Amino acid sequence: EERKSWKPFIGYDSLRIELAYRPRGSPAGSSSNSSPEAFEPGSPGIPPSEPVCVRGGLYEVDVANSESYPVYWNQSEKIPVMRGQWFVDGTWQPLEEEESNLIEQEHLSCFKGQQLQENFDMEVSKPLDGKEAVHSLKLSRTHVDWHSVDEVYLYSDATTSKIARTVTQKLGFSKASSSGTRLHRGYVEEATLEDKPSPTTHIVFVVHGIGQKMDQGRIIKNTAMMRDTARKIEDKYFSNLATHVEFLPVEWRSKLALDGDTVDSITPDKVRGLRDMLNSSAMDIMYYTSPLYRDELVKGLQQELNRLYTLFCTRNPEFIEKGGKVSIVSHSLGCVITYDIMTGWNPVILYEQLLEKEYDDLEDTWMSYEEQHLLEEFYLTKRRLKEIEERLHGLKKSTISKTPALKFKVENFFCMGSPLAVFLALRGIRPGNSGSQDHILPRTICNRLLNIFHPTDPVAYRLEPLILKHYSNISPVQIHWYNTTNPLPYEHMKPSFLNPAKESTSVSESDSLPTLPSPTTSPVLARRHYGESITNIGKASIMGAASIGKGLGGMLFSRFGRASAPASQALEAGKEGPELEEKKPSLSQASITTQTFPHSSSGFLDPTMDLEHRIDFELREGLVESRYWSAVTSHTAYWSSMDIALFLLTFMYKQEQIF
Repeated sequence: EERKSWKPFIGYDSLRIELAYRPRGSPAGSSSNSSPEAFEPGSPGIPPSEPVCVRGGLYEVDVANSESYPVYWNQSEKIPVMRGQWFVDGTWQPLEEEESNLIEQEHLSCFKGQQLQENFDMEVSKPLDGKEAVHSLKLSRTHVDWHSVDEVYLYSDATTSKIARTVTQKLGFSKASSSGTRLHRGYVEEATLEDKPSPTTHIVFVVHGIGQKMDQGRIIKNTAMMRDTARKIEDKYFSNLATHVEFLPVEWRSKLALDGDTVDSITPDKVRGLRDMLNSSAMDIMYYTSPLYRDELVKGLQQELNRLYTLFCTRNPEFIEKGGKVSIVSHSLGCVITYDIMTGWNPVILYEQLLEKEYDDLEDTWMSYEEQHLLEEFYLTKRRLKEIEERLHGLKKSTISKTPALKFKVENFFCMGSPLAVFLALRGIRPGNSGSQDHILPRTICNRLLNIFHPTDPVAYRLEPLILKHYSNISPVQIHWYNTTNPLPYEHMKPSFLNPAKESTSVSESDSLPTLPSPTTSPVLARRHYGESITNIGKASIMGAASIGKGLGGMLFSRFGRASAPASQALEAGKEGPELEEKKPSLSQASITTQTFPHSSSGFLDPTMDLEHRIDFELREGLVESRYWSAVTSHTAYWSSMDIALFLLTFMYKQEQIF
């Protein structure tokens, strides 16, 4: 691109690159200014053959080939690196290396060792027009005049010159201008070793969802946006902390072969573009629900997470020594795969639970003597098989230590635009009787689970109603705008109810339970002012789809149906609630059951119970947003959000600073 500009490395990186460069010798010729002795003793020297680690360890510089490349992800295009010597006044952009080397060589040959400094200093105050060039150098389409040692000007002989084009465009000179452009030897700022990044104490793995095959490298760009946004927030709010949070992209999809090109070969040619887009995006969901390819997706992400962690610790040995922490930010389907890796869930577990229940149901039915005999034999054989499995497992455990799925403990698991709640609901997870996160994700695996979503994101669902059912009537926590002054800490924010206007007739109007209607018997009122909440799993609808996991059709209707309905219809739906609860087969995992409390006639959990920590956090809608347009764009709008960047850093810096 013509508008590309050079960006300087920080001082620490510049000096280390220079030290690696100098032993190789400068094309402009040797000089006292380019010898390693010019540096102070004890400077961090690097062997010429080794690449130089720069930009906080994310990139390396190959000094011999003058290019930079990322360490933790693949990038086809190398980033060019230039040793700047002569710079354009005003913009401080470097001249191209070839011309710069010629000017430097001429400058040294003319002025090195000559006692002219005092004379030139005396003439600095004189206007330029009154001076004649002490020395001149003719280049291909330009010439350089030295009016003094520190007054060097570039003049264009032909405006087609690349240097002149760059200079005139950036400085606004006309092509016919006779005035030269002043050049400076050396950059405007002097590089110092003190200008170095803070040590990384927290790394964040950023996991993509569907569509990576369609747009390879997208997660790298998205992570770069999130990293740049987080840098700005760090500088503004956390600059007093001498630590740093690093974001690393986890690209797990493009390396997987899966079915090869089988799906492409069976795809019709009509509207091929749309079909290819669906094959490269929505097909990932079908792959994940396939027993044949699910493990391949899980292993792909698991191996990439472990590879990145091992690589980072190898290059930063002090990270573990100083108690460095790891968090994961996952998007869309990536949340589900990450969750399954952390918890070790797989469809076989669910199948075994359903099979166990099927056999238990057989005991309650009438059976012939032969059937009873076969069932007893089956149980004896199954018990024997289990004993053999345990013995075999014990032998293996003594010789081979089981490696955990992940080589690190996850401090925070941030879900963005996540359908995880739907997957859990369809796996039989039902609300429990405690407000602990352990109900869906044990704290021993992950210290904190946080579910972030945009209010109009059609893929995002709430997690809190899967822990305590009455939270379907409690609004998610509103994420602070990044420029809010003195925001209330999230742990101090009180729950607010979605239906504060009316009390339910089934709940006594006592002070102990204000605005706590039973979700099945209270009329479904209009949502908040900005529109219908799309994340309210378990909310009673006019069609009686009050129960979580009633089926995807019910969920979709609940999402896109009207927010309000006549009170009589809502009450009728509420009357059906207890019957639906009783008829619903128990497909939940062991120890996950819906209990009925004495004061609740509807079968719902104790509404006075609170979550230990809030999990659902909702972005605030813009005042001028179109809800329909937001529904299309919101699922991918998380990466550059300053609000989300501040939210992430607030929880990751929580141990070091109370924000």
